[in-house]
Amino acid sequence: MIRPHTRPARPQAILTVQHVDEISPNLIRITVGGDGFDAYEDNIFTDRYVKLLLADPEHGLTPPYDLEALRATSPDKVPSRRTYTVRASNVDERWLSIDFVIHGTHGVAGPWARNARPGDTLVLTGAGGKYRPDTTAPWHLLIGDHTALPALSSAIESMPEDVRGHVLISVGDSAGRVLPPAPSGIAITWVLSDEDLLAALEEMRWEDGAPQVFAHGERECIKRVRTILRGHDVPREMLSISAYWARGRAEDQFQAEKRESIGQID
Repeated sequence: MIRPHTRPARPQAILTVQHVDEISPNLIRITVGGDGFDAYEDNIFTDRYVKLLLADPEHGLTPPYDLEALRATSPDKVPSRRTYTVRASNVDERWLSIDFVIHGTHGVAGPWARNARPGDTLVLTGAGGKYRPDTTAPWHLLIGDHTALPALSSAIESMPEDVRGHVLISVGDSAGRVLPPAPSGIAITWVLSDEDLLAALEEMRWEDGAPQVFAHGERECIKRVRTILRGHDVPREMLSISAYWARGRAEDQFQAEKRESIGQID
């Protein structure tokens, strides 16, 4: 009998909260590390991301979690899985940091971050990722919203001083408009909404040559961004484009819809 191929489970990094920093009223940076750091798989990408495994404390589970067994015997106890971009990491010092946008008591990861204290445990797998600014590209175009800020920040920090390009970001709350200093050739435009973002993209002065593009944010907005980019004949190999979230969808449904037509960007 031929057994179906199953992907081996990725190692779970069981990390300890070291620092909790309030970057803005709605943005909290959690730094984790400790003995479990060796199970974290770092990489060179500026959009590297991890999967957080957030168990309900009332279930009394001890990591590492046997997810396959839980799905078979106690599916109601399976930890919630949430995708987050790594804001920064230091392999030598054995830590990584993640930024959490807080929406009151809504969701799973945000409330966890709001209540996190040094000594708490965070379990994650990864990291994945595919994008890093190419220094040989004629110019760069980075597009995103509040969910893309960590990846945009890492990308900007990795750029040499002589690069050229544009960064378009939709963040309605001025307190949440947090980016590191950018090279002098990078123009940053903050807008209030996705509609304003699309208008800014339409009106933006297009540089010579094909840009390397990083575009991530709300699904329907990113679909419209893709349509605009097609009008400029941006080669597919120059694009890093996908949705980080979808309005009205919890992550489990959002991730499932990626396999359906509604979830397709390109």
